[in-house]
Amino acid sequence: MFRLSNNLIGILNFLTFLLSIPILMRIWLRNHGTSECEKFFDTPVIIIGVFLMVVSLAGLIGACCRVSWLLWLYLFVMFLLIVLLFCFTIFAFVVTNKGAGKVVSERGYKEYRLVITQTGCRRGCLIDGKVCSDFNEKYLNDSVTKLYTEHLSAVQSGCCKPADECGFEYVSPTNWTKITPSSTNPDCSAWDNDPNTLCFNCNSCKAGLLDNIKSDWKKVAVVNIVILVFLIIVYSVGCCAFRNNKRQCLFSGWRQQP
Repeated sequence: MFRLSNNLIGILNFLTFLLSIPILMRIWLRNHGTSECEKFFDTPVIIIGVFLMVVSLAGLIGACCRVSWLLWLYLFVMFLLIVLLFCFTIFAFVVTNKGAGKVVSERGYKEYRLVITQTGCRRGCLIDGKVCSDFNEKYLNDSVTKLYTEHLSAVQSGCCKPADECGFEYVSPTNWTKITPSSTNPDCSAWDNDPNTLCFNCNSCKAGLLDNIKSDWKKVAVVNIVILVFLIIVYSVGCCAFRNNKRQCLFSGWRQQP
């Protein structure tokens, strides 16, 4: 039983250590990335990679070399990680409630309204990601009637075109002739045909980004459940290895007695 649990925890931590290596390779992307968003999102990924590497090494050495105090530290950190991951998963499901999109009659997409006044809309990320330029190229040959039936994403609908209620005249997906709107929607005055502006400052864009983030968080929450189950299994095996280490130490001390 000693060899089984210790060898198993050693193998699991060795696999985790190997997993952390490609994550740390993102350091190269961080140093050479051209996008502000790449550098922003690489930081937490690198932190996770370093954490996995250190924890897996502690578990690997503690199990294979029978270092009880290191294995105890490994189990303590794993317990905290399980609790934090459980809380984060619950939080992710709670915050990803009903989206900010509103179904528009005879449209293939939703229009978005911002309920929360304070949220971030990173223009640089939208420009670097070429979201609206790709949107323009994809639907360039569409008539306005055809465009209204397309299934646009939250960001495309909220950031790359003006709100339908503005009543602007259609030229191309990202080019609209501004007329005096009858709507009081502030997004109508915020719209600009400049590819670096469009509706990036609109509340609909912020709401679209928020809806997109909520959708991503739902996927993350599902993945977290799988990881949580895996961590609980590893933690259980680690507890067996720690208990076996203590028994081995007691047995060795008993044999050395005169």
